[in-house]
Amino acid sequence: MGGAILDGLLSARDAHDPEVLAVVRRADQAAELDSRDGVRAVGAEEAAAQADVHLVTVKPYDVLDLLRPLHDALRPGSVVVSLALGISLADLRGALPEGVAAVRGMPSTPARVGQGMTVLSLGDDVSDDQLDAVRTLLAPTGRSVVLPEGQQDVATALSGSAPAYFYLVVEALVDAGVAGGLPRATATDLAVQAALGAGSMMRESDLEPVLLRAQVTSPGGSTAAALRELEAGGLRETFARAVRACTDRSAGR
Repeated sequence: MGGAILDGLLSARDAHDPEVLAVVRRADQAAELDSRDGVRAVGAEEAAAQADVHLVTVKPYDVLDLLRPLHDALRPGSVVVSLALGISLADLRGALPEGVAAVRGMPSTPARVGQGMTVLSLGDDVSDDQLDAVRTLLAPTGRSVVLPEGQQDVATALSGSAPAYFYLVVEALVDAGVAGGLPRATATDLAVQAALGAGSMMRESDLEPVLLRAQVTSPGGSTAAALRELEAGGLRETFARAVRACTDRSAGR
């Protein structure tokens, strides 16, 4: 996830943007990052002392172990954004010094191509200027939305994990196209473009998805026949169960 976000940041960077400081564990990763324009690999304490916004993209079980030794090095007035599943604002607050604000976030992997969504929940001490700085920093990776922390787990099921659901749907369509006689490359191209087009229509149109679906579905036509099979197969119920399962796992239930 950290690599996806970094790629998104650097893809939209211009010469006037502040330098990105990256903290990595391996020397080969540091050398690779130092070779890229606009980014410099540094130690954790140097980054803590210099940066205004800190994006923490390690595994959840490493977040607090990373932050605690930096307690005295973090710059007052900066904001720490944890992008790890299950690390609460209370957890972050306990690892940070006074004067350093906490934000909990959940990104999605399409951040790599500028089409991600990051769900943000704010600590009580996050100022409007700090929120603007976080959202501006993340803007090249896609969109962001601010939600209460209590909605983070279900938002993860609809955002952070959902790209995998759509990949599975496209995979299934491709397999069906191949079974119908199409070359796999052609079936993949058709299914991916359909997914891209449908997503763009939903983003750009003022119509609800149900109305867009109705526009494609002629009464008694081939699309209606396909949709009947999907409904008969329990598609809605299956997605509902999947979202509940993802929400429960995210919440540690």
